[in-house]
Amino acid sequence: MTGAAEGGGAAGRGADTATGRPASVLRPVRAGNGFEEALEQILQLLRLGLVAPGERLPSERELSQQLRISRVTLREALKVLQDQGMVESRRGRYGGTFVLPRTATPDAGDELRRRIAAVDVEDTLRFREVLEAGAAGLCAEGLPEDGERRLRVALDATRGARLEDYRRQDTLLHLTLAELSGSRALAAQYAAVRATLNELLDCIPLLVRNLEHSQQQHAAVVEAVLDRDADAAREMMREHCGGTAALLRGFLA
Repeated sequence: MTGAAEGGGAAGRGADTATGRPASVLRPVRAGNGFEEALEQILQLLRLGLVAPGERLPSERELSQQLRISRVTLREALKVLQDQGMVESRRGRYGGTFVLPRTATPDAGDELRRRIAAVDVEDTLRFREVLEAGAAGLCAEGLPEDGERRLRVALDATRGARLEDYRRQDTLLHLTLAELSGSRALAAQYAAVRATLNELLDCIPLLVRNLEHSQQQHAAVVEAVLDRDADAAREMMREHCGGTAALLRGFLA
């Protein structure tokens, strides 16, 4: 998506950022998951109705300053919203990025509500992070004899996966880390929470930008494990889980 026009006159103005309405939601994102957290916050802005259908989002300059991200990252987030039919970009003197009316199909909405109602999303995300960070740390403290080979094979499989097969390969990589932790109880608990997580992930779109970022984080986790740096492995895994959590909160809120 090309950059939305900035500035503009009074006609066609969107939410008045001087009133502080978007500022109550938009805040600087953390460096590790800039794209995912920016998308989460803009989605929240729309869900709260702070920018109504037909109104214009704050300009790229305003959004990038409030979120403290580059315009390139911001445009990637806005492109996702455009692809999902939530906003549209208009050119010209009074152009910008405008919010579209919500047109979700009833069947999709019913399925989404059913899945969300069946689980405690926040509890699932917290438990997942605890298990994942713990598994990464344990792996860094010591792998079984074939552990390095298994990790590299699982990581390579995610790199070469087709888009439609990516989530399965991603799941296998994370399950491999859990199994290599040396704790059968942890691996069993992770398998259960991952099944729940995948039910939620199936409700949101696969985003190429997020998958590329996830791949970088996967590689960093595996590198930290193989370097026997438990602190770095745990921290990178927490960051990775935080990106997924941000997307889920944004789309499922």
